[in-house]
Amino acid sequence: MQTATLNISGMKCGGCVRSVTNLLSALDGVVKADVSLEEKRAVVDYDAAKIDPGQLKRAVEEAGYEVAG
Repeated sequence: MQTATLNISGMKCGGCVRSVTNLLSALDGVVKADVSLEEKRAVVDYDAAKIDPGQLKRAVEEAGYEVAG
């Protein structure tokens, strides 16, 4: 199990948090996604054999948010 922290900008409300949480949680290999509006980040536990941090970042960006780093 690996953990990735994504710094996300563009989230404005609880709906954004739910959207990002749902999209990350739906990815194959993601075990848990903890998204914080206040901290502007997502902490994601994932199976490195199935997915990598680059794929997590791309999924968030494709949903219309910016990921730093």
